[in-house]
Amino acid sequence: MVKLLPIDMEYTVDVLLRLLNTPSPTGRTDDVMHLLGGELRTLGLPFEMSRRGALIANLSSDGATSPQRALFVHADTLGCMVRRIKRNGRLEVAAIGTFSARSAEGGRVIIFTDEPGVTYTGTILPLKASGHAFGNEIDVQKTAWTNVEVRIDAFTSSMDDTIALGIQIGDFIAFDALPVVTPTGFIKARHLDGKAGVAAALGAIKALLDARIEPPVGTHLLITIAEEVGYGASSGLHADVAETLAIDTGVVAPGQSSTEDAVSVCMQDSSGPMDYHLTRKLLNLARDLDISVRREVYRYYRSDSASALEAGAEMRGALIGFGVDATHGHERTHLDGIRRVSELTAAYLQTPLTFEEWDESRTGALEDFPGQMDERSTRPPRSRRG
Repeated sequence: MVKLLPIDMEYTVDVLLRLLNTPSPTGRTDDVMHLLGGELRTLGLPFEMSRRGALIANLSSDGATSPQRALFVHADTLGCMVRRIKRNGRLEVAAIGTFSARSAEGGRVIIFTDEPGVTYTGTILPLKASGHAFGNEIDVQKTAWTNVEVRIDAFTSSMDDTIALGIQIGDFIAFDALPVVTPTGFIKARHLDGKAGVAAALGAIKALLDARIEPPVGTHLLITIAEEVGYGASSGLHADVAETLAIDTGVVAPGQSSTEDAVSVCMQDSSGPMDYHLTRKLLNLARDLDISVRREVYRYYRSDSASALEAGAEMRGALIGFGVDATHGHERTHLDGIRRVSELTAAYLQTPLTFEEWDESRTGALEDFPGQMDERSTRPPRSRRG
């Protein structure tokens, strides 16, 4: 019987804040993966690192069958790279990942040089940043990456001054996440996208460990490092995985049904529909355990499930998320949304494969293949609104 497990939110928030305070733009993720490796060792979970630096943890005992289920989360974030050192000593940047220069304006950043331990702080500003200098022109300049620059917190007014600091083209630039937990339970920060999903997954895993419940299916956790550029889970997945659950953001905005205090079950993202049976299994679990849930369709968003399928994985894929307002910008979610994602994840990990006998093999006979009107396919519930 599947149990609704209590989530240690003090632990989950502590992990989230440590993740947010560890810069990890795609391409420069080693530090955050060392942090996560240490956390998994504390939990007692065995894991290994991929050649490129993704982390693959085993949630089952040594005697478990080879992994047949995987959780996907990603630890990489949006960021920037030095594209050009300008004549005025400031930096033109190229975006890492897809986001608007509008949301970058005013961002406090760290510039990482190739010299170990040598970093500089700075701020991303529009080219015309002062109304005292430019008047109304500050309100009409176009939003574009070519119309912002990094003001370095160092005395530099020329290209030579900046080069003398050791800053070069191709240096990584990470945004300060600046996380705040409000008295009302909201979490405001950059990079909740990804890192709150990692924290929610670890919260769910800790709940299973605390309850001494071992997943009935060989299970691993894949923490990817390139989701923001589109190919996070394209490698690192074991060949015999039958189904996967990606944990990422739910989009809170006009025209979307996600809320910050609920778990969103994605029915389709920009890559196409999620698995019919697995999504409805998750909806039924949420209904049965009274976990507040929303059904969602995303037009401009894809997850690690899509990159794994595009890479040729033969699996069922689903996506759930915590509602985030202003995604890829000045993000906000609520502790209730993160908790409910953890609750649904912990519940899912207590279940067998969606079609246990069929999904154990990669192929089979037509007569054995489950259909969408098959009596074994549970009837989908209505979305909960409470």
